Amino acid sequence: MTTKTPHKARTPRWKRRPEHRPAQIIQAALEVFGKKGLARTRLEDIATRAGVSKGTIYLYFENKEALFKEMVRETAIAVIERGEERPTSGSPSDQLRYVMANHWEFVRTPAFSTIHRLVIGELHQFPDLARFYADEVITRGMNLITGIIRRGIDAGEFRETDPAAAARMLVALFVMNGVWCDKRECLPVLEGRTDDRAFADISDFYFSALRPSTVATAQADGA
Repeated sequence: MTTKTPHKARTPRWKRRPEHRPAQIIQAALEVFGKKGLARTRLEDIATRAGVSKGTIYLYFENKEALFKEMVRETAIAVIERGEERPTSGSPSDQLRYVMANHWEFVRTPAFSTIHRLVIGELHQFPDLARFYADEVITRGMNLITGIIRRGIDAGEFRETDPAAAARMLVALFVMNGVWCDKRECLPVLEGRTDDRAFADISDFYFSALRPSTVATAQADGA
């Protein structure tokens, strides 16, 4: 007589306690959004990836758009918040270095690559999400950097310049170099350039651009 082997239930991709479910779902959303895009992704796809039911997702997120917003809060906005929460008792240069290091670390993550592609390629189809991203990521991040640069100018650490324009240039440097570092095989100019080296290049260039002119300083002192 042949004994049948009991059927073994399919093990979910992740097995975590209920309190970890939101993070589990957000990670799955990040992966599915990155693969299928925002418009083509269904909550069923995310549920399958997370190893939960679609109903479980509704316990934490109202819809796909709410899930996208929380994904952005847990990644891009979290980076901005760390900069906002850093005490301003140190020098503006030190605070700017801190913000730059955190931002570059985020830019070199798969989360940034996915969010950047969605923002550039699809967010115009979702006006509410576009406004959310503009207000909570772009404007908020720009305000953080602008404030630091303005304090640096007032303290004499940075040259006179438009702080908002200087902040915009810094963000552009990070975004473009981050994208290029993802495509090193197509860009021989970055061959052999590690992420740390790329960040050092950006930092050296940017602080050199902000450095007060020796001539201008001497003239202001009456030399």
